[in-house]
Amino acid sequence: MPQILNFQVTPEQAQDNDFLRSLIARELRCQPGEVDFVWRKRSIDARKRQIKINASFEVFEKGEKRLETAPFFKAQDVSKSKKVAIIGAGPAGLFAALQAIEMGLKPVVFERGKDVRSRRRDLAKLNKEGIVNPESNYCFGEGGAGTYSDGKLYTRSKKRGDVQKAMQWLVHFGAEQDILVDAHPHIGTNKLPQVIVNIREEILRCGGEIRFDSRLTDLRVENQQIKGLTINDSQQFDCDQLILATGHSARDIFYLLHQKGIKIEAKGFALGVRIEHRQELIDQVQYHGQLSNDLLPPASYALVTQVDGKGVYSFCMCPGGIIAPCATEQEEVVTNGWSPSKRNNPYSNSGIVVSLEPTDFEGYENNPFVCLDFQKEVEKSCWEATGRTQRVPVQRMVDFIDGKVSADIPRSSYQPGTVCVDLNKVLPPMISKRLRQAFIDFGKKMPRYLTNAAVLHAPESRTSSPVKIPRNPETLEHIEIKGLYPCAEGAGYAGGIISAAVDGMNCVEKISNVLMV
Repeated sequence: MPQILNFQVTPEQAQDNDFLRSLIARELRCQPGEVDFVWRKRSIDARKRQIKINASFEVFEKGEKRLETAPFFKAQDVSKSKKVAIIGAGPAGLFAALQAIEMGLKPVVFERGKDVRSRRRDLAKLNKEGIVNPESNYCFGEGGAGTYSDGKLYTRSKKRGDVQKAMQWLVHFGAEQDILVDAHPHIGTNKLPQVIVNIREEILRCGGEIRFDSRLTDLRVENQQIKGLTINDSQQFDCDQLILATGHSARDIFYLLHQKGIKIEAKGFALGVRIEHRQELIDQVQYHGQLSNDLLPPASYALVTQVDGKGVYSFCMCPGGIIAPCATEQEEVVTNGWSPSKRNNPYSNSGIVVSLEPTDFEGYENNPFVCLDFQKEVEKSCWEATGRTQRVPVQRMVDFIDGKVSADIPRSSYQPGTVCVDLNKVLPPMISKRLRQAFIDFGKKMPRYLTNAAVLHAPESRTSSPVKIPRNPETLEHIEIKGLYPCAEGAGYAGGIISAAVDGMNCVEKISNVLMV
């Protein structure tokens, strides 16, 4: 009978299958040749000098079937089935489309941006020439922000839906099996595009539709029920079930909903900077003097503190990564981080952000855009601080604490270039003051973290949506509009690839209850 066994082993032992088989056989009091096993979960415990691997195995007798034998994705022809309209081809939209196919519905996906391969040319222009295409960038396009900004799959939202199913689907479409095992799974920006292409091809093969360069510009609502939509100001599409999975940066959608009298709300988010260290320094600190190697991956960290009643914390930490320009309009500067699958770049980066709530701003009671307006002001201030370019304002960490413009900086991974400024004069005082104290606190928690060799890049501002689209928690429909399903990050109900994917799947399940009656 298959069973789960847990052990703690050294990194060397974790690589030795013969040792692991003997360890399992000893626990079961049988011969090594009588059992087989597969990894179930793997995590690193680096709290002590002797680093350990927490290992969980599924164990079964030779020839015995594993616990999980069902296919990862059940394809079927839905070309003539009832339609579900989906706005956005990010994780939520694509996984909603896959879920629709499994449930016998035909997904019709509208994506304002381009396919993943075409996006690359626009990203190259952004990185090399500082030219922002407002419809095709790191945030907009097939696969959404996650495609070209890392592919971290860790989520705490395991009670919100079938996380394991979402992970299995990613493996089915080309991700490494290790993402089903690692405690902090990661695909990598270099590998995600092909996974996305495979998902798209399967959706089309099953009879679904994906329409690129198709921006939602209007909604048709009759008697508080969705009846249709307009694409690119001219193309009409009738529908009575619409998933709105537009992502946290589709500001035009928030304005559209507000203009149509559809309720939206201001939502708390976080804003700060993205900090870059040498990866070898983070390795040495986290691994007690050791560097990452074939047995230990590049090290990460998670930091949190409280300053003047506000949480300040690390966000989207990218070992061996790169800082990317993620503006969606020309007159703004935005940063984010990503890593390739091997995480083998010489730098680590992480957002260090301050929690903000609508109540922090005047007039929040009657202004659903109060947090969005603040976000936009900071991004434009950073753009102006660089001479109105896509270069990023930077400052060494200790210089920032001391209020001193850095004379120079170490080489940055941010390709459009950098401009040395005093970020205390660029960021609002409510942000800069808390960041200064947080860096001092973090330096006490993590030796050598507080160093003038670390460089701050501003701003890290797209941590989550600053606007929420309220929905019924039971039906997942908008609280006022039937057939409208606000979904995932753009609506304020997810934070990352997997939680967004699961939310998209959940919305389709609710729609199926309506359409299949």
